[in-house]
Amino acid sequence: MGCDRRDRRRDTVGVPPDARAGRLAVMSDATTIDPASPLDRDLTDAVARTADAAQRLADELPDLLDARGWTVATAESLTGGTIASVLAAAPSAQEWFRGSVVAYTPEVKFGLLGVPEGPVVTEECARTMATSTARLLGADLVVAVTGVGGPEPDEGEPAGTVWFAVVSPDGVHTEKVVFDGDPAEVLTRTSQAAIGLLRDTARRD
Repeated sequence: MGCDRRDRRRDTVGVPPDARAGRLAVMSDATTIDPASPLDRDLTDAVARTADAAQRLADELPDLLDARGWTVATAESLTGGTIASVLAAAPSAQEWFRGSVVAYTPEVKFGLLGVPEGPVVTEECARTMATSTARLLGADLVVAVTGVGGPEPDEGEPAGTVWFAVVSPDGVHTEKVVFDGDPAEVLTRTSQAAIGLLRDTARRD
């Protein structure tokens, strides 16, 4: 997935979802690409290939989720809702996709999702985003992402650093990845990796 370093952690304590209604806070950021530039054309092609791969992963989810009777939601920071848009385009999404919380700013993470105030490119932030979203949206399987899209470092972490957390009835899994690439590549690779984690969790024996 074009990454330099990967760090996986897993808890065995299950986190059952609590079907309470919640508000959604949505913010996004955009990268301007010049289609006339050869470099930007290459970037656009790379992003498109990664996005296609993410959609193929999402298309595998319905049968896996149906077998378990699970629903899915996302908690997104740097991806700004991209993961949710891919899932919403998958087959029969209306039957298993609960929705998404896009907590782009630290203030939304703190106020809506209960993330402890402080740095947000952390395992604790990703974990709290995932577990809170599971409760808010009543979802069985949730992936959360928080990180540094780039191009500059943030919170002492290099561009491309992303923390993932996946909550399911089996427990919580966290993972740190440092992706190579420009911001657009980091975001699409993050989305692909997040959907891959959902797929892998749903098909785990």
